[in-house]
Amino acid sequence: MRAFKTLAVLAATTALTACITPHSGNDGMYALPIGDAPVTANPTAYTPALDCLNAFARQNNVAAPRIAVGRILDYTGSVSEEGGRRITQGASLMAMSAFNKAGARLVERFDTSVTELELRYANNRLIGQEGDENVRRIYAGQMPGSDFTFVGGITELNYNIRSGGVDAQGGHTDARDGVGNIGGRLYVMNIALDFRLIDTRTLEVVDVISYQKQIIGRELRAGIFSFFDDTIVDIAAGERALEPVQLAVRAGVERAVVEVMGRFYRANDSSVCAAAIQAEGDPMGPGGTQTADATASQSAASNAIDNARTNPDAWNARRDDNLTGIRGRS
Repeated sequence: MRAFKTLAVLAATTALTACITPHSGNDGMYALPIGDAPVTANPTAYTPALDCLNAFARQNNVAAPRIAVGRILDYTGSVSEEGGRRITQGASLMAMSAFNKAGARLVERFDTSVTELELRYANNRLIGQEGDENVRRIYAGQMPGSDFTFVGGITELNYNIRSGGVDAQGGHTDARDGVGNIGGRLYVMNIALDFRLIDTRTLEVVDVISYQKQIIGRELRAGIFSFFDDTIVDIAAGERALEPVQLAVRAGVERAVVEVMGRFYRANDSSVCAAAIQAEGDPMGPGGTQTADATASQSAASNAIDNARTNPDAWNARRDDNLTGIRGRS
């Protein structure tokens, strides 16, 4: 019996290491990587709102402003135990993607190294081009300017706002009859982001936006310990899951961009999103077309925008009835 167990352990060990060898194969690799998940889109709950605002602007011939995205930095100062930053340093790139989804015209102000190098080469007559002029020339006013600049930062990262859990263990008074345990925990953290919109002609701060998003994590586990004749069985299983922190940053950025572009497009609330989807065609049937009320007073429109900005359900594809109430859309 003991020899059989020894052989079983050796066979299992060999099976685990069979896919790895100290010698590279004909393809030049020691081992093949696991996983075959395809590359997918990376939406948040506010991505449909950005797409709808884009459709609304096209439907109503609303001109989009030129937006320059500046530095959106991590101001939390949080560093992981491995030495890297806990929060993404790419929030500016997330904002560019969000503005593009909403139909804004983007001008590059984030990385000017390419522009500076091209201008330097052109100034030294090093860049050629086809046509009558075989050298690229620099003309006054050839680059479009920005109307507004969007900047900000990630300002809060709060761990363990609240946590709780339960553990239970039970079994017979004689351990040989088996003992089991089960437990679970929940914990909540949050991030916060602050943005400002700057008129690049006057440098006036025309809008300030501040949002926070809570993030939840959970842990589940269970186990059993028992004797079967002369054999001991100890089995445990569990699961841990944490809502992606960086995806929460992207969601916060997209929510802020929804508010910015909603004002530029004069969309008082998310009802225009339903109109934009219906204008493109309801997959389950025709729908009536709605437009923003052009005769509403400016104060009423501002109040509606402010109310939508503070409403946690507004523009959220999972919580806003204007986005989820159309037939055929989930």
